[in-house]
Amino acid sequence: MTDMSENIAELKTELTSIVEAANDLSSLEQAKITALGKKGKITGLMKTLGSMSAEERKMTGQALNELKNEIGALIGKQESALKRQVMDEKLATETIDVTLSTRPERQGHIHPISQTLEELITIFADMGFSVAEGSDIEDDWHNFTALNFPPGHPAREMQDTFFLPEDPDEKDEYAKKLLRTHTSSVQIRHMKENKPPIRMICFGRTYRSDYDMTHTPMFHQLEGLVIDEKTHMGHLKGCLRDFCEAYFEIDNLPMQFRPSFFPFVEPGAEVDIGCSREGGGLKIGAAKENGKSDWLEILGCGMVHPNVLKSCGIDPDVYQGFAFGMGVERIAMLKYGIPDLRTFFDSDTRWLDHYGFDPLGRPNRAFGG
Repeated sequence: MTDMSENIAELKTELTSIVEAANDLSSLEQAKITALGKKGKITGLMKTLGSMSAEERKMTGQALNELKNEIGALIGKQESALKRQVMDEKLATETIDVTLSTRPERQGHIHPISQTLEELITIFADMGFSVAEGSDIEDDWHNFTALNFPPGHPAREMQDTFFLPEDPDEKDEYAKKLLRTHTSSVQIRHMKENKPPIRMICFGRTYRSDYDMTHTPMFHQLEGLVIDEKTHMGHLKGCLRDFCEAYFEIDNLPMQFRPSFFPFVEPGAEVDIGCSREGGGLKIGAAKENGKSDWLEILGCGMVHPNVLKSCGIDPDVYQGFAFGMGVERIAMLKYGIPDLRTFFDSDTRWLDHYGFDPLGRPNRAFGG
């Protein structure tokens, strides 16, 4: 047993010297194999335990395990020191010139629809409007009936509206599902769920069976609604004037309210803004040489019809209010000079590079809405 103890002590001294002499990670790995590998010196001694007596095997095995742990710890310490040395050498010799320009990677842009919606929300939020949203799939009652659309109205026809397959077990004709044709259904749901006073805007995708240079099967709308006991047409005109001047960034923008019919308002009006078409172009807010303006329709509005209020459980003898709606693509085209509605949905990155917006720029009343 004394000879084995001396052998273990000599082996410890030998392996310690080999590990401490390793001056790089490669030589340290070789030292690790020499000491602890399958054919290493400690492993070799472990294999002799089988020929020893039980008492010798216990004492020798314990000594070898201690040696194995000590050499392993020493290797780990040496490895950490060598890795720090390698890192220090890299820090001393490798540098990065932070003044170099970035690699020419393509920068993303905010889509004009997203930008315009942000501008609209910012403007109306400053006026005290809250924001509501609703589902793209609606039923007949919320999309038509509650909005005073009479039976046989053209909007209820298949060639104008995307109706979903009917449920043969559904007996209620007003429960028929469809892709909403306007975001007005969100107003209906909001009035049913909230008591006046109400001051909200809603926006989202809408769907109609139409496709040409100025129409697409899917487009975006934004609508507003104000309901209380005193709001009148004068408030509607003031609200929309403030909106138009803020959005187009033109003070004293020429505007006119032209009588028009919508089933869900009475009276109803189209809102026109002044423009000039001289020279073959379109310039918002400009007048001709004779000082007169051409007119361009941009949105519809009116006082909420009493039948709509009744459908939502609101007493029209107590409450009244106004509503308005606009196509988001349309006003984006007017402000940013986009000639074709269909290009909004072409997924052409070249178009987005030209008409898109800086992703770090946020709309506000001082810049971009």
